[in-house]
Amino acid sequence: MRTKNIFEFPEKINTREELFEPLIKTPDILIERIISTGQVSPPDFWYNQEKDEWVVLLQGNAVIEYDNGEKNELFSGDYLFIPSHQRHRITYTSADPVCIWLAIHGKLQ
Repeated sequence: MRTKNIFEFPEKINTREELFEPLIKTPDILIERIISTGQVSPPDFWYNQEKDEWVVLLQGNAVIEYDNGEKNELFSGDYLFIPSHQRHRITYTSADPVCIWLAIHGKLQ
């Protein structure tokens, strides 16, 4: 089995779109790496996910906003838990350095 590195980027990265890379995927859990290069959620868009999400920002900084107006500003090493159906969106991601997220989706509570 080949060792991989979470900080290793694909040779050609599309800076117009976020990269969602499943690392482990089963019917019960998804662990994915997300690379953001300045992308944000559209103004009227809210994530409303069926599963809980635990996310850690490994590199960069970002802002997550919730539909109640609360915001979390994240810096490298920060993590948080987002319960299922907690409406949220991304309002900022740094492009330099790019954001590298590790997200775990599933029934986590």
